[in-house]
Parts: sequence; C-alpha cells; structure tokens
Amino acid sequence: MIAISGYSVELVRDPFGILQGKRYEFVLDIEVDEEDELYSENGLYVRVIYSVEESRAHIVKYEIYERSTNVYLEFDMEDEERALVETFCKEHYQEAEE
Repeated sequence: MIAISGYSVELVRDPFGILQGKRYEFVLDIEVDEEDELYSENGLYVRVIYSVEESRAHIVKYEIYERSTNVYLEFDMEDEERALVETFCKEHYQEAEE
C-alpha cells in the first residue's frame, strides 16, 4: 500500500476549449513499503491527470516515476491504491482554482 507524503496541484489550462470540464495535474510524493515490488530507494512520485465534469470526477490517467531520476515505471496501482489517490484528488483539486 502507498502513503501520500506530499503533493502539488494545478489547473491545466485549455485555451481552445477542447476538453469538457476541467483538468487538474497532481504530482503526489508517495512512500511505499520496502517489501513492495514498486519500492525504490530513490523515492517515487505519481503524476495524475484528474478530470472534473458536471456529472462526474475521475482519474483520466496516472504515471509512476522514480523521484531522483524521473524515470517512468511501468507499474499499475492496485485497486485500493487507485481509490486512495482518487479520493485524495477529489478532496484537494479545489486548491488549484484561481
């Protein structure tokens, strides 16, 4: 299981009005147990694109990176981890509002 230890969030601008709703980019610093296959001594972060529309809010995509090297890691989060991240984004996306 992961733990979120820090984050940043910003509104993704859509100057052409192509996207429905609003998109937010989160960068979540995560901590992972040493026994987890995802563990890295260099630390990890997750880049999340979160969409908020009238009828729903959801994760559009996420990517996991090694912190010190910025190397993309091809891992999927478990359902519980994804739910944790989605709940976190739902609770914090308003912090990026103008």
